[in-house]
Formats: sequence, C-alpha cells, structure tokens
Amino acid sequence: MGLNPGTPGSRPGPKAGAKLLSHPGIPKKNVFFTCIHVKESGDLYIYDLCFLVFVSKLYFSLSILTSKFYKIFFPSGLTLDCVFHMLLWPYVEEQALTSLFLFCFRNTYRMIEQDDFDINTRLHTIVRGEDEAAMVESVGLALVKLPDVLNRLKPDIMIVHGDRFDALALATSAALMNIRILHIEGGEVSGTIDDSIRHAITKLAHYHVCCTRSAEQHLISMCEDHDRILLAGCPSYDKLLSAKNKDYMSIIRMWLGDDVKSKDYIVALQHPVTTDIKHSIKMFELTLDALISFNKRTLVLFPNIDAGSKEMVRVMRKKGIEHHPNFRAVKHVPFDQFIQLVAHAGCMIGNSSCGVREVGAFGTPVINLGTRQIGRETGENVLHVRDADTQDKILQALHLQFGKQYPCSKIYGDGNAVPRILKFLKSIDLQEPLQKKFCFPPVKENISQDIDHILETLSALAVDLGGTNLRVAIVSMKGEIVKKYTQFNPKTYEERINLILQMCVEAAAEAVKLNCRILGVGISTGGRVNPREGVVLHSTKLIQEWNSVDLRTPLSDTLHLPVWVDNDGNCAALAERKFGQGKGLENFVTLITGTGIGGGIIHQHELIHGSSFCAAELGHLVVSLDGPDCSCGSHGCIEAYASGMALQREAKKLHDEDLLLVEGMSVPKDEAVSAVHLIQAAKLGNVKAQSILRTAGTALGLGVVNILHTINPSLVILSGVLASHYIHIVKDVIRQQALSSVQDVDVVVSDLVDPALLGAASMVLDYTTRRIC
Repeated sequence: MGLNPGTPGSRPGPKAGAKLLSHPGIPKKNVFFTCIHVKESGDLYIYDLCFLVFVSKLYFSLSILTSKFYKIFFPSGLTLDCVFHMLLWPYVEEQALTSLFLFCFRNTYRMIEQDDFDINTRLHTIVRGEDEAAMVESVGLALVKLPDVLNRLKPDIMIVHGDRFDALALATSAALMNIRILHIEGGEVSGTIDDSIRHAITKLAHYHVCCTRSAEQHLISMCEDHDRILLAGCPSYDKLLSAKNKDYMSIIRMWLGDDVKSKDYIVALQHPVTTDIKHSIKMFELTLDALISFNKRTLVLFPNIDAGSKEMVRVMRKKGIEHHPNFRAVKHVPFDQFIQLVAHAGCMIGNSSCGVREVGAFGTPVINLGTRQIGRETGENVLHVRDADTQDKILQALHLQFGKQYPCSKIYGDGNAVPRILKFLKSIDLQEPLQKKFCFPPVKENISQDIDHILETLSALAVDLGGTNLRVAIVSMKGEIVKKYTQFNPKTYEERINLILQMCVEAAAEAVKLNCRILGVGISTGGRVNPREGVVLHSTKLIQEWNSVDLRTPLSDTLHLPVWVDNDGNCAALAERKFGQGKGLENFVTLITGTGIGGGIIHQHELIHGSSFCAAELGHLVVSLDGPDCSCGSHGCIEAYASGMALQREAKKLHDEDLLLVEGMSVPKDEAVSAVHLIQAAKLGNVKAQSILRTAGTALGLGVVNILHTINPSLVILSGVLASHYIHIVKDVIRQQALSSVQDVDVVVSDLVDPALLGAASMVLDYTTRRIC
C-alpha cells in the first residue's frame, strides 16, 4: 500500500509556534483524526493528535497528549515532497452548547485549523441524547460510515487510543477490513463500560503500546503475544514531567480569583458511570455537598458526554454551583493551563482518569470517587472512596488529603514514551501475516489503596484451640494482633463450644469499637481436620471430646460470618506464607516444636492437605525403630523424642533419680517438673540434661533430613518455643546426614510470635480480600 500524497500545493506544514491545545478533563478521545507531515528533509512532525492514525510505509504519526510538536529525524533517503493529512471526527453541528461535549468539539475543530491542517473528511457519527441508546446508535453510525473512508485511504496501520465507545467502532471496522491495529493504553483496569471496551479493542488489535508494567502483564495474561507489546509509558508524561511555568499564579487567579493561593483550592472533575448511572449521580450530589461543607475555592469542570451527563449538569444547577461564591464552573480549560491548575491544587477530586494517571506526575493529592477508575494503578497520592453513602466519608477524605504534597509518581511514564513508540512503529513488518498469535500466561493481581482501609481496618477473628488454653484474637490485614483474649480450654465439648461462641461474640462486638471490620473467622486446632467441611475428624489426646466436631456451623450461624478451620501445623505454614519468612516462596516446610510436633507443607504456593487430610504429620515421622513410645501408638517418632511432652517425660525421670537439679536450681514442691526445668539444667551444665536435648535435636534433625530428601523444599522453618534450642543441632545433622544436593537448603527459626493465630487469620484474609479485589 502506498501513501496517498494528497494534492500538490498543500500547505507545507504547521506555522511556527502554533499549538494544538488539549485538556485531560475534556473528552478528547471522541475526536478521531490523523495527520502525517514529512518535509523534504525527511523530518517528521508529530502533533497533539488523538485517537486514529493511519500509517503508510515508514512515515508515522501517533497520538500524544502534549501541546507542542515533536521533531523526529528519519534515515537519509526517506523523503517526500508532499504533505498527506486527513481528518476524521464525529462532527457536531453548532447549536445550543448545552454540554461540554458540544463546546469541546467546536473548540477542538478550531484548534486543528489553527495548526494549519486541512480537514478532508468529516463524519457525522455522534448521536445526541447522552444516554445509553445514543451511545449505541453512535457506534452503529460510525460502523456504517467508516468503511467508505477506509476503502478510499487504504491505510497500512490504524492507531487506536484508549477505551471510548467510538474507538471500538474504529477498531471493529479496521479489524474486519484486515487493517493492522496498534492500540495505545491497553491492558489497564478501570471501572464502567470503558473496561470492557478497552479489552475488546485489545482483542482486535495486532500491536499494543502500554503505559505500566502491570498493564503489560495484563495484556500477556489476556493471551496477547509478548513480542507485539511495547511498554512505553504514557505519552502525556512526556509533556507533564517537563511542564514548568513560573507564572502559574496568573493562571490560578484567572480561573479561580485574585484572592486564591497555591495549594489552597480544589479541582473537581466527575463523569457519569454508564454501568450505574443512578449511583454515580448520587455520588456526584454527595461530592458537591461535601465540597460546599469543606468551604474551599473549587474549580468544577462539567462532565463528559456519556449517558447520565445531563442529569449531573441538572444536579450542579439545582445546587447553584455556577453561582456559588466558592465555585467556578467551567466547560473548557486549555491543556497548558489545566496542567498548572492541577499541579498547584491542594487536592483534585472526582473520577476522571486524569486524577489517577496524569496528576501523579505532580504529587498532587487526589480523591478518586466511586468505581469508574476501580483497578487503575495509582501512586500513593490517590485515596479511593468507592462506596460513599453519605457526604461524611467524602468530607473525611478531603480532610485527609487536602494540602498534602506527595512524591511525584512515575507509574505511568518517565517522559520518553514518544521515542519508544516511534522505534516500535518502525520495527513493524508490513509483510508478516496479519493473523494474530495468542499465548496463555498467568494473571498477576493488583491491589489499590481504599479509604475503608484507613477509616476501618479489615480484620479477621482468629481462634487457637491448644491443649491448655483457648485464645481468640482480632488480627488486622498486616498481621497485627489488635486485641487478644485467653481462657483455659475446658475439658468437655459442651463447655468448650459454648466458650468459643461466647469469646467470639465478645471479640466481634469489641471489633466494632476498635474500628475493625471482621471479614470472617479462622480456627486453628490440634488433630486431623477436614477444612472443606470445617470438621475436626480426630483430635490429639491433649484435647478431649473433640472428635467428629463441626465447628463451622455453630460459629457461622451465631456470627453470620464465613468460617475456616484447619490443623494448627497447617495454620503455622499459612502464617509463614502470608506474614513470615515463607512469604513469596513457592515451596517450603514449617515444623512446630511445642507440646507436640506438627508441621505444614507449602508446595507451589499452596498448602498440601493430602487425600485424607493427614499430610504434614511431620511429628510422626519415624527416626528410630526401637525408640520411645509415641502418643500416636507407634515407636521412635520425632514427637516421642523432641516434643515438649517428651522432654517433660525425661525431666521427670531425672528428677525422680535426683539427677535433674544442679547448683542454682530448684523446683518448688507445688510445681510440676517440665521441659523448662530440663532446658534450665542443661544451660547450668547438667551433662545428662544436655545429652537428652542433643538426642532430641538429633531426632528432629533426622526428620528434617527425611523431609529434604522427600519434598526438597527451598526453606525449612522451625517454629514454636523449642525451635531456638534445636536449630544448631538440626543444622549439624543436615551437614552430616543429608545428600550434598540438599545441604544448602536453609533452616531458620520463625520470627512470628503467634503463628497459630496468624495462620488462622490468614485463611480469612487471603480468601475474602481476594474476592474483594
């Protein structure tokens, strides 16, 4: 396909100093046009053009958000003695300017002409009405009219920018007519119908230019070919990161009044959410109420043309915003001036992508309202208010954000997007097959800040059923134990279940006072557990009357919350995965050294339960055929040597033979001999006590060697009160007994204080927050 050269005698290019103004608050994405200008020298001028670009051979133009042109030099020999330029845009007849849409397009049309570009083609594609039906009709009208234009121009590549409904018509037309499509700003996540449209364009596009690393990963996870994806950054940042204006105060005074100071005003820009118009209008009402109460000078921009915008304008007029002394309501601000206004604002509020994207370049505080930008990557300057049901939440957000200064964010770009995009365009081989290739990589998660995380702490109720104590705790998302309750564990089922319910009800009530939102209940208990049903199948001898016990049903019925139940060893592993040294590791093993010996296995980031929920009973690995009796009925298990019960047994033997106490030691008559006394005696030089601890540590070390040879984890974590006493002996056994291929596996002592409680909480937090996100 050759480049259509236009007509001889066309204007030679843009006037010196001419500017094409744009503004992130104006729906510029509804303007579709392209312009290519190549001088005889081979220089290429790239202008502030939006949305649709046709490319032929190696003469490229693309959409950038800047008010000045870029000059790109191509290799010698690439010359052209004529100008090709062409304009497509949804023409709107000039009638009463009742919306920003009409005002914007009249302005845009004039700005294009001011930059000395000939407009060769106009398409009447926007159907007025500003409701859902008008949007559909506009897409349909564009689909009817575009084929004639594309047949006449025969472009090699169409560049489509963003996620507007009219862009979908362009991409659909090009795809069905076998025209290559390059999509800019795909892979991002936001709210409203734009999300679906953006991803639909991605599936139609052959090449992709994205702004962030997460967007790149999203494109890959959507099966797009990695070789056809460019991580360039947002072209608007090329302008924003270099925007400087020493006379910004004159701009502020022009739009907000002579008495306004820098960082002492608000910029508000809010659009309708087409998938929930009623709620977005209510949110807009609450926003205006909050801004009136906040009593700061505010520049309010009219909403865009999407369905629901008429109703939002009515809300503005109903509340008298256009005549309120604290408000300046405007329909258009030139881009260069808008940059300075948001750069020096005390806060920006609304749901425009400008707030979560471009404003981060200045570190201006932003309050993002509702769901329109949900899922967007944001810098720390953005605070989300997703579900305000009263103005108070928005007002609190204003008090939190107004006047702050955050570090400048470069999430969306570093100022070098345009050169990268040009290089990418030049690399496209127009002879390669048009058919797309697809891949199937994994999806990565994205988490964003939410005001509820500040005003209300997402938390879990964690329950730990031990042999001696029953503990309940409120645990936050960060693994902080907000409050803990401890009682002796009753001996009978009836007393125990009643105490659990009572403690959980009290803790849930206390959580409200502590501003914690309880998402669910996690229970850690000894014995064999069916986590799918929430049933304790068979308990240890330490907890009596605790077989075939359904814990989920009574707790869920009483608290009206989801309930998770698992073995205490598994919970310790989950705690390490979320909060401890196993965080981010694909494979590791946790061994609990306490009253008994337990453990948990994480394989490929998931907890292993086994076919009969008996996996990771690591305390019952046999390390000696003629060893001491174990509580499980076998002989020579690790637990029979290294558990707290085993050490207590040996301590009593020594005490009965008067071989335990050494100088500086005593055991009161009313105090039972325990493992603590054995450890104390060993520290004070009791050789027999030292020998018992060495034997126990050796048994544990042999068990770890068996684990290394069987599971081959990348890390072994020793948890519990005895871990620090065993760690060095275990490492010595590994050096002496393990295969050389596993001797480098690290063995560490857990730094978690309450792994059982944290693990119980993690079951709740991992599942419920995954669903919330």
